[in-house]
Amino acid sequence: MGVGLKSEHFRDVLESRPGLGFFEVHAENYMVDGGPFHHYLARIREHYPLSLHGVGLSIGGEAALDEAHLDRLARLVERYEPASFSEHLAWSSHGEAFLNDLLPVPYDERTLDRVCRHIDRVQERLGRRMLLENPATYVEFEASTMSETGFLSAVLQRTGCGLLLDVNNAYVSCTNHGRDAWTYIDELPLSAVGEVHLAGFARDRDGAGAPLLIDSHGSPVDEAVWDLYGRLIRRLGPVATLLERDHDVPALPTLLVEADRAEIVMIAAKLARHSQALEVPA
Repeated sequence: MGVGLKSEHFRDVLESRPGLGFFEVHAENYMVDGGPFHHYLARIREHYPLSLHGVGLSIGGEAALDEAHLDRLARLVERYEPASFSEHLAWSSHGEAFLNDLLPVPYDERTLDRVCRHIDRVQERLGRRMLLENPATYVEFEASTMSETGFLSAVLQRTGCGLLLDVNNAYVSCTNHGRDAWTYIDELPLSAVGEVHLAGFARDRDGAGAPLLIDSHGSPVDEAVWDLYGRLIRRLGPVATLLERDHDVPALPTLLVEADRAEIVMIAAKLARHSQALEVPA
């Protein structure tokens, strides 16, 4: 079980050494040669594995990948040797413009070819398998010719990359588009899951007055997302799980209490599997 590492918690982590399995950091926050962020991350890395999470590669973008960005990422991977690297199925740049958002892509053959080329290049440059995260979306393209789960399955099959299954994103997207979240999860190639994300969302209404969920990462994990997570872990067994909190970040002990809940879910699933294995048919 891990949590996102925030600068306000650097000192607390080093002083208290919480019983976590790993910390995750956003790669773009560390794409400089030195400074206080690297000072603390290097010290924390001595005691914990890291998961490196990218938000700026623009995997779904029209243009070729930014090779300078990819070089900075490769140096960061070499420097910290993270246990995993992940990116989003989204685009965030166009030409020379870089957008502070993760935008959706149409699910068609043209996009599939482009995304696979980009992932192949990332894996070649980094010399490792990356994880691709399912997006949180608020609109869909009429031009799409396949489902999101079908698109993700095709990408994973063609590139050999793994899946970062964000349970909150699945619930947010399916609620926004009027679909069942568990059906969505069940359609994914779950054997490829290398990491799971949990986060909170904000509630809003769209122009027609229908419920609209926003992937805000600014509140505790919703009970509906916890239910999906429990069902997933009962299916998969224990898997590396990250608690994300990027806005209204509470004190570290508060995050650890929520992280403990995920740990309890995994322990319960493991015990249930063990109990089933010991049952003797009448």
